This record gives sequence, structure tokens and C-alpha cells, in this order.
Amino acid sequence: MRLDKYISRNRVVDLSSADMDGAMEELLNQTVERFPDLNRDSLLKGLMRREDTMTTYLGGGVALPHVRTKMSRRYILSVGRSHYGVRYDGAMENEPVRLVLMLIADEKTRDYLQVLAALARLLKEQDFVNSLVDAPDLDTLYERLFAGFGGIAIKAVPAAQSKVNKVILREAEVIARGSGCTGLMVFGDTFSGGFESPKWKTSLKTILVTRSLTDADDHPARFDETIQVRSFSNQRLAQLRSAVLIGLTRGLIVFTDRICCVGGLAGSNQFDTVVVVDVENEFQTLLTGHADLLPADVKPEVLERVMAVAMELAVEGREGRPVGCLFVIGDSENVKNVIKPLVLNPFYGYKEEDRNILNPFMDETIKEFSSIDGAFVLRGDGVVESAGSLIQAADYNHSLPSGLGSRHAAAAAISVAVDCIAIVVSSSTGQVTLFRRGVMMSLTEKKVSS
Repeated sequence: MRLDKYISRNRVVDLSSADMDGAMEELLNQTVERFPDLNRDSLLKGLMRREDTMTTYLGGGVALPHVRTKMSRRYILSVGRSHYGVRYDGAMENEPVRLVLMLIADEKTRDYLQVLAALARLLKEQDFVNSLVDAPDLDTLYERLFAGFGGIAIKAVPAAQSKVNKVILREAEVIARGSGCTGLMVFGDTFSGGFESPKWKTSLKTILVTRSLTDADDHPARFDETIQVRSFSNQRLAQLRSAVLIGLTRGLIVFTDRICCVGGLAGSNQFDTVVVVDVENEFQTLLTGHADLLPADVKPEVLERVMAVAMELAVEGREGRPVGCLFVIGDSENVKNVIKPLVLNPFYGYKEEDRNILNPFMDETIKEFSSIDGAFVLRGDGVVESAGSLIQAADYNHSLPSGLGSRHAAAAAISVAVDCIAIVVSSSTGQVTLFRRGVMMSLTEKKVSS
């Protein structure tokens, strides 16, 4: 998803306003001057309503106000920079907003949440944000925006990879062909500050796996596909199982594939591991005789987003304390028959767009409600139906490993009772576990006590 097509130099300005309302008015004035068919007052009211409903502050001094309206264009993006900082009630104390990106979208666009999420991922890269705020002039700011939105890495890339790395990459292709592999998977987080990918001359499918990629087009000519997986471990190939799972759900990988994986210790700048993975053998127990890993109504991007939030919760906890939680995704109509509320549903009454897990502003809301006992129930399209739900599905035919508690038992049971996926975050070990048809698969390793 390339975002550079939505940005224009004449909509990049230095802000003079001291508060958020004034900043939005400045950006609207600049936009309506260029597109006079837009209704300025209507757009301003929509932006204000959005701010009243949910903060659009992303953190790190960045705000992303957004609104939908009827217009002939799909998206219009305006950018304002403040040298002194804009006051914003939704920001952290003593953290003025330095960058405001205002997104206006046509009300019929279908990838609205995906565009918001892509912008949010990019703007959570603090080095990128700092480069915009510190740009010497607006022309330079626009050039850096255009580069970032086009997927061109602005971060300094390490010098040419060492001779050992080049040898390992070259020999990995030989191993891949010799072992009948259909693809090469490279783990880019082996390198700190960015990975200078090779110019492949191979018929094998090439896949880049990374945790900090801001756009799937970062390496458009060098990798066939890109998979973004958050990882909080320095172990070799820690992202492997999650990356293959995402590849399967997206259709980038099929069960008959064999993949040659190349990686090393995160941040070591040195490849030192080559592993050949037989996908069918790796996921055979999870499939249990079925070919559909993903429930029919669950979108791959929804599963990816839930996995990312779960992994963040596993590591960060909440307010310095570990938290455990459970997500149930898909087949929500049948899920309703085997749950009951433990508390009043905090998501009741909100627009579906505002309570969709793909909405980047939902992250903090999910994390805040993670301390409530019970499960989050999500539709396959990402809309959160409820939190604090008690699962009443019974499953007497599956035994779980010792040490797993009632939350894991409930996840296993509901994944058998209905056609869904359940993801559990353990409060005691920080392990993230996925359940499908009662079969469990660990997505992260247990924390090791020091």
C-alpha cells in the first residue's frame, strides 16, 4: 500500500496555531482552497466529533485527525508541522504535538482502516518522525514524507554486508534448490538500522520478514513478498512460526511448500542460521485433517492485528503488571450462543468503524480493557463485539499440558464448539498461544526467569 500518491507539496505547511482546533482549521483551509467542492464547515464538525469520541493522538508528538465525506477522490492528506508544539488534551502531559496529519477519505472507500493503520505504523517510527520535525524547510519535509510514504527507507542502511553474509545468502539458495524448496525467507531484523537486501536472480519465491517495516513496498524489486511480524525476542528466527502462519493465511505460502529460512541473532548484523521448514509437517497437528487454517469469515489482516496486540500485551503488560487475556475471532453469531457477559459491554453503542481492531486508535482501548476478566469477542472483519465475556463452551475430549489454566481451557473449548480461532496471552509466562479446533500452537516462547 503506497501512500505517496495522496500527499502534495501544497498541502504541507508550518502551523501557527497553538491548539489542536486551530491546527485542524489551518489544514482544512489549505485543503478547501485547493478542492473548493469540499464543505469546510461539515468537515470541521466531523473532525471535532471524532476527537470527542476517541483521541487521534498516536504518541511521540504526532496526531492523525481523520474524517470521511462524500467526494470524488479517494483520499486527501494534509500535513502540518509545529515548531513550538500544539496543545492537545489527548496527548501525554508535557508532550506537545509537533506533527499533525489530517486524512480526508471518501465515504465509500473500502480500505480506509488499512490506510489509517499504514499511516499509524509509519508514524510510530520515531526516527522518521524526528526527521520530519527537524527538516530545515518545507521542501525537505515534503521530500522525506514522499520517500517514507513511498516505502523508501530513510534510515541509514549499514555498509555493504560482510563477505560471510553474502556467502550464506548465496549458499542458502543452493541449499534451497537442493532440498526442493519453493521459497527463500530472509529475517531482516538480524540487522540493526535496516537490511540492504540483495538483488535476487532466482526463480524461487523470496520473502522478507521484519518487525519494523512501514510499508509492504519497502523492497519492491528485491523481494516478492513482505511479512511484518512483531518480535520481542532476540532468539534466532523467533518470528518463524508466526511468519509462516501469516504467509499461509494470506495465501503467500501453501501447505505443500518447503521454505529455506536465513537469519541470525536480532541486531547482530550477521547471518548465522539456515533452516529448511516443511510447512505441512510444521502445521500438521494444527490442521487436524482440515485444509482451512483460517475460519471462512476471518480476514487475514484481522488475525495479524490481533496477534500483534497480543504480543505487545504479553511483553508490556498494563501499568507495569503482567496481564492475561483471551481473544475469540470469527463465527461471532455462533459464539454468542456459548458466552455470557460478566460486565456491561464497554463497546456497545459505538460505530463499527470505531471499534474495529484494524483501527490503529483501538490499540490503547483494547489494552485498557485487557484487565477485565473474560474474553474479547471479534467478528471476522475485525469489529469488536464485546469484552468481559464468559465462555461457557464445554470440551471434555482435549487435555492440555500441565501449567495451563482456565483461560487456555476456555480457548480450547470454544475453538472446538464453533468455527473460530482463539488467542491467549498468559499472565504468568507471557506466552502467546493460538487455538484452532482444540489444538494449540505457541506463537512466542515462555519468558525465562532471571
